[in-house]
Amino acid sequence: MTPSDAPHRILIVLFGAIGDVVRALPLAQRIRAGWPGCEIAWTVEAAAAPMLEHHPAIDRVITVDRTYRGLPPLLRELRAFGPDVSLDLQRLLKSGIASWGSRAPRRIGFHWDNSREANWFFNNETIGPVDRFTAKIDHYMAFADLLGLPDAPISFGLTPTDAERRQVDDLLADVTGDFVAFFVGASWETKLWHAAPAAEVVDRLAERGMTAVLLGAPGDVATAREIATAARSNPVDLTGRTSLRDLIGIFERAAIALGPDSGPMHIAAAVGTPVVSLFGATSPKRSAPYAFEHLVLEGEAPCRPCYSRSCDIDRECMKAITAERVLSRIDEGLGATGRADAQS
Repeated sequence: MTPSDAPHRILIVLFGAIGDVVRALPLAQRIRAGWPGCEIAWTVEAAAAPMLEHHPAIDRVITVDRTYRGLPPLLRELRAFGPDVSLDLQRLLKSGIASWGSRAPRRIGFHWDNSREANWFFNNETIGPVDRFTAKIDHYMAFADLLGLPDAPISFGLTPTDAERRQVDDLLADVTGDFVAFFVGASWETKLWHAAPAAEVVDRLAERGMTAVLLGAPGDVATAREIATAARSNPVDLTGRTSLRDLIGIFERAAIALGPDSGPMHIAAAVGTPVVSLFGATSPKRSAPYAFEHLVLEGEAPCRPCYSRSCDIDRECMKAITAERVLSRIDEGLGATGRADAQS
C-alpha cells in the first residue's frame, strides 16, 4: 500500500493490561512512521491509559469502562471517529464488539487459532496463526506486516514530560548515586518473589553503595514492607506513592531494574533500562522484556509455567530464584551499561 492509499483513520483496540499496551506501542510507532498523515486513535481502559498520554504516535485516546456497561457510549464515540481500519489486539469478546461496532470497513484481528471468546467472528480479516508462546511484540507487528507498512526499528516513544521529570526529582530526592529500581508487585500473587532473597539482594547492593528503590502500586505496600523489614539496610520505599507516568522517569534514571513479570517490567525495558526479570508461573517466551531477554531468570518447578493466579506449593518456582542468581544477572546488566563500578 502506497502512502497515497493509506487509511485516513486507524483505530487500535487494546484495553489493557499495562504491559500489553506498552508492547503494542511499537506498532503505533510503525504506523506513524509509514503513514505520517494518518490519524491514530486507541481505545483503552483507564488503568493503562497513562501509557498513551503525550505519545507522539497517538492522536486520540478513547477510554472505556472496564465493565460491559461502558460499551454503548464507547461504540458511539468509535463511530463518531469513523475509522477506516480497526486493529483488534485484545482478541476477546469485548474487543471484538468494539471493533465491529466501530463500523470500520477493514477490521483486522488475531487468527481464530489465537483468539478467544469467538473474537474472530467480529473481524473480517486476520493475521496468520502463530505459536502460543510467540513474543507479543512480534505478534503485534504482524498487523503492520499485513497492512504492508515498511519495516522500522522497534521503538516505544515512551518519554516523560519536563514536568514529570521534575516530579521524579522530588521523589528521588533522598537517592544519591546509582540505584536499582525494584518493582516488587505483580497482578498475580503467583508471580511474586519471596521476601528473604529479595532483602538479601537489597543488602548486598547496599554494601556496594547502590540504593534499592522499591516501587509498586498501593496494593504492593505490604510486599515492600516485608522486604524492607527483612533487610538490614534501608531501601527507599516509594510503593503506593508513584503514578504510572512517574515510573517512566524513575526507570529512565535507574542503573538497572529488577522484579517479576509485570507491567512495570515492560515500562523499564521500553525506556531502555536493563531489566533483570523473574519468571515462575508465566513464560518469558511470550513476555520477556524487549531487548533484555538475556537477563531473564526462570525458577524451576514441575508445574511451570502454570499460568495460575493461585499456588498450593508456596511459589516453589519463585523460591528457586536465589539471591546469588539475581546478583549475577544484575552484574551482567550493569556491565552492559558501563556501570561496572557498582559491581563487587
